[in-house]
Amino acid sequence: MFKEITNTAATNILPPLSPIVSPWMEELIDHPVVVNELLEKYGSPINIHHLTPFHDNYHTYKNIFESFDLRHKVMFARKANKCKEFVKAAKESGFGVDTASYKELEECLEIGVPVENIVVTAAVKNDDLLRLAIANDVLVILDNEDECNLTKAIAKELNKKAKIGIRISGFHFQGDKLYSRFGFDIDTVFDFIKSKFGKFNTYSTLEYCGLHFHLNGYSTEQRGTALLASLGLAEKLSAYNFQTQFIDMGGGLLMNYLENKSEWEDFENTLKAAVKGQHDPITFKNNGLGYEMIDGELKGKMKVYPYYNDNAKANFLRNVLTHKNEQGQTAAEIAKAQNIELRIEPGRSMLDQTGITVAKVAFRKQDSDGEWLVGLEMNMTQMHSSSADFLLDPKVIFNHPDAEANPVGVYFTGAYCLERDILLQRKIQLPQLPAIGDIILFLNTAGYMMHFFESEAHLFDLAKNVILKENYSALSSENFKLD
Repeated sequence: MFKEITNTAATNILPPLSPIVSPWMEELIDHPVVVNELLEKYGSPINIHHLTPFHDNYHTYKNIFESFDLRHKVMFARKANKCKEFVKAAKESGFGVDTASYKELEECLEIGVPVENIVVTAAVKNDDLLRLAIANDVLVILDNEDECNLTKAIAKELNKKAKIGIRISGFHFQGDKLYSRFGFDIDTVFDFIKSKFGKFNTYSTLEYCGLHFHLNGYSTEQRGTALLASLGLAEKLSAYNFQTQFIDMGGGLLMNYLENKSEWEDFENTLKAAVKGQHDPITFKNNGLGYEMIDGELKGKMKVYPYYNDNAKANFLRNVLTHKNEQGQTAAEIAKAQNIELRIEPGRSMLDQTGITVAKVAFRKQDSDGEWLVGLEMNMTQMHSSSADFLLDPKVIFNHPDAEANPVGVYFTGAYCLERDILLQRKIQLPQLPAIGDIILFLNTAGYMMHFFESEAHLFDLAKNVILKENYSALSSENFKLD
């Protein structure tokens, strides 16, 4: 049986994961009165956003494309966060929006985003969505032949020419065929386009404009290979008078959440030791986050986002663009020679440092294992993504700091009547046990954490979203507005 992690022992046992903290977040943490006022006004939890880093992230990508003298377009993946202010900011700064539903598209049109800066990439495109897109001359990325047929029928009915791109997948990489459930197979799509859009003119109401792909995972080598294959397809199509105006590389551009590489490595090593029984558990019920013991051996790998990585944003995009073919030409050189516009659809990385989730402590208790559980006025869907855990240390605003208190390891739990409503699987070391009414701040949650899986079970209200105005002198609760 594992030894219980006591207050003082936790100092040496629980590995930290220190987040990168932007100045506006630091300022907010330093103004507990303002945070308390916001919680009193809007309830717990609350999502707080600031748009300045959003603009900065856009310019990071813009500058990389411009350094290669490439025609380009950055399309913010709207599904990553539901706040309208990000759409308005995209409109103001002149970049695009990638929409994945009828309401997302409708909102962009109502806000006045230019139609040439909107794309529809929804995984399922029904009649209403396609009708709205076609009627407004919005580009639609088509994933399969059924979508092509439905788009053709609607365009004919509306007496319009639908602007479309073709999504492709199944790229060959190091002897393997990369799987994706999205898109036409790269090995057959040339014949499909040549016959359906050309020889037989089946899709006479569809205007071919370009190619789109999305890859799972974060390999720049795979993306570079996919981009080169797409450029090769575009060149083949040009011989049959199909002009590829753009190639869209989709999203999934890495960002970095953490300050310290050694902390990230220490955490993984300690996690593995805990799963093997060589260390006290550092996660709830010794959750391996992907690691497990099978027949006495450690198997698997962490099923989490790479929260620390040194191949983020600008470096990630640069590595894709400089990927070389067998002749030594880079993807950027080929795209420029073919005069093809390159597009990306970042979501998470465009929202880097733009948001935090804040909640109040409701209770503290020790469970039957002797572990401290700190219940918050929020639930697991309000800070959840596809990652097995959100691996950043939260910040705490203690209403009554106690310099003489012993540090303690805690688990944060939520308000759903589920045993698994554990907000963070990782045990978090704090300088003292939080009190009722203390405030927990989860940093950098704007991208896919706040809204992607948020639900209203138990009839709980969804969290309010507030925006910190960009130009303020002294921080106060008056500097914030509802989204």
